[in-house]
Amino acid sequence: MKKRGNRVLAGLLAVLVVLGAVPLQSMGAQYGIQKNKYLDVKKTPTGKTGQNMTISMIFDNSKGSEDLQGVSVRFDDSAVDSEYDAAEDPDEDTRYNGSVFPFEITSSIFDAKVIGSVKAGATKTVSLSARVRRDIAEGYYSVPIIVKANGSDATTDHINVWITKSSGTTESGDDDGSIRFELGENQSTPSGQYPDVMNFTVNLRNASNITAFDVNVRMGLSEDSTKFPFNINDGNYVRHFDRVGGGESQEVSYSMAIRKESYTGYYPITFTIEYRDSTEGDIQKAESIFYVHVQNKDKEEETGEFNANDRTKARLIVDGFQTIPEVVYAGDDFDLILRMKNASENVAASNILFTLESEKVTDSAVFTTDSGSSSIVVNSLAAGQSTELKIRMKAGAWVDQRTYAITINEKYDSPEFKNAEEKVTVDIPVKQMARLNTGTIDIMPDSISVGAESNVMFQINNTGKVLLYNVMVTFLGDSVQKTDAYVGNIKPGDSGSVDAMLSGIAPTADDGKIKIMITYEDENGVVSDPIEKEMTLMVTEAVDQDFDMSDDMGTFPADAEPTGIKKYQKFIIPAVIVVLVAGTAAGIILVKRRKKKKAAEEEEEEIDDEI
Repeated sequence: MKKRGNRVLAGLLAVLVVLGAVPLQSMGAQYGIQKNKYLDVKKTPTGKTGQNMTISMIFDNSKGSEDLQGVSVRFDDSAVDSEYDAAEDPDEDTRYNGSVFPFEITSSIFDAKVIGSVKAGATKTVSLSARVRRDIAEGYYSVPIIVKANGSDATTDHINVWITKSSGTTESGDDDGSIRFELGENQSTPSGQYPDVMNFTVNLRNASNITAFDVNVRMGLSEDSTKFPFNINDGNYVRHFDRVGGGESQEVSYSMAIRKESYTGYYPITFTIEYRDSTEGDIQKAESIFYVHVQNKDKEEETGEFNANDRTKARLIVDGFQTIPEVVYAGDDFDLILRMKNASENVAASNILFTLESEKVTDSAVFTTDSGSSSIVVNSLAAGQSTELKIRMKAGAWVDQRTYAITINEKYDSPEFKNAEEKVTVDIPVKQMARLNTGTIDIMPDSISVGAESNVMFQINNTGKVLLYNVMVTFLGDSVQKTDAYVGNIKPGDSGSVDAMLSGIAPTADDGKIKIMITYEDENGVVSDPIEKEMTLMVTEAVDQDFDMSDDMGTFPADAEPTGIKKYQKFIIPAVIVVLVAGTAAGIILVKRRKKKKAAEEEEEEIDDEI
C-alpha cells in the first residue's frame, strides 16, 4: 500500500514537472489570440527586447469564395505608441498590452510584404520581421497588421506576441550588439576660403540595428587657431535629435566663420556623440573625427631666431591687450591698450611704425579711431623690451554682435634688415545693447471693484540686434495682486505678447498708477535691470451683491406693456448702480481726506499747547 502511494505521488510530481516545462507563451490562448479574417499562427511568436524577431503567419483564403489579387501585409503604423514609459508599467510575470507597439521604428518597418495572388480555398505563408524595443516590459503584446487585397485595405488583423527581457546575448551566444555611429560617409571633405562663411553638413549614420534616443552631437572647440580654424561666436554648438533609428542617417549642419589667422590645410574636428540605447537608458558617449579643409594664407616657415638666415630681423609681437571698458558695445567709444614686445633675444628694432587696420563689413570699417589717425610711432625697442600703445577707438553702431579683428601692421628697421614688414592680429568682441519698447497698453475694464479682475494686454517690441531671452513682466501696485506674466524669447525685430489678468485686492488710495516691470536675460543667463512702465487702474470697494434694485420696482405680466417708470426700468437700474458705485468711492475718498485734515488740526493744537 505504501509503495502504491509513492507511485501516485511520483505521478503527480511528473505531471507538475511537465506543466512547468511548458513555456508561458504556450498559454497565450488565455489572453485571446483574436480570430482574424485572414491571418493565423500555429504558435505564439516570441521575441526578446533589443533583438530581431520574426512573426510567421498563414494567409488563409480557404473559406473565401473569390480569388484575391495584389495581397500584401504590413504593420499598422497608426498603432504606434511613442509615449510608453516602462517605469510606469512595472514588470510582471505575464501581461497583455494591446495599446503599445512593441517594435523599434525604422525607415522600413512599415513597408508592405507582398504575397501576390491567393486563390479561393488556398493558403500561403508570410512573415514580418522587426527589432523589439529595449524599453518595454515583459509580457504579451497585440500587434496590428493591415491586410491589403484587390487594391484596398481589406482589414486589420491582430497577432499576439510574447516578449521577454534579453539577457544581453543572442540565442547563438553572440553579443547582441551596441550602437555605433559613423561620420562623413558618402561625402566629400567640406572646404571653405577666408573670409567667406563656411556652410557645411556632416553625415551622421547609426551603423547599428539599434535605435539611439536623445542623441546630442557636440563639436570639439579650441581657442588655438592651429587646431580649430573657425571663430567661436556661438555659446553652444550642440545639435540634438530625439531619435536616430538603426541604419538611419542624419545631416548635422553648421555655419562657421573662418579665422583670419588660420592657415591653409586640413583640420581634424573632434565630435562627441552622446546617446541612450532606450528612452530611459543611461547616457553613453562615442567620439569620431571629421576633417575640413580651409584655404587662407600659407603657413609661415619657422624662421626668425630659429633660422640663422633671419636672426638679424627683430620679431615684434602682441604680448597682451585689453579694452577699457572691458565690454565693448556697438556705437560706444573705448580705449584699446596694446602691449607690444620685441620677442627677439638679441636683435633691436628702431623707427617702428604701427598702423592699425580694422576688419571691414560691407566695405565699412568696424572700428574707427577717435583722432582719425590709426598710426603710432615708437623710436626703438631693445631685444626683450615692451611698450604700451593706447588708442581711442569707436565700434560701429550698425555691426552685429560678434568678434571682429584689428590687424596691426608693423614696419621697422633692424641693424641688418631695413624696412621690415610684419603684421599681427587681435580679436575684439563687440556686444549689441538690448533695446525694447512697448505698444499701446489695453486695460479692460480700466476700473474694477475689490475681488474683480481686469485684462491687460500689450506688445513688447525688440528694437535691438540681440535676442531677448526669458522676457518676464511683473505688475505691482497697492490695490492689485502682484502678477507675473512670462513672455519668452523675442528675436530682433519681433514682438512678444503680454496678456495678464489683474485682481483687485484693495480700494485705490492714490492716483491708481500700477507699475509694469519688464526684465530679460542675455545669452549668459544674466538678468537685466527692470525696465519700468506705468498704467492706470482704479479699484473701488466691492459692490454688495445681495442688494436687488428690482425688489421695489414692482412686477407686471409678461404680456403687458409697461408704463410710467416701469417702462424705463431696464435703463434706470444699471444707471442707479453706476451712480451708487461712484458715490461710494467718492464718499470713501472724502472721509479719508476729512480724517487726515482732522488729525493734522489735532496735531497743531497739541503743538500750541506745548508751547
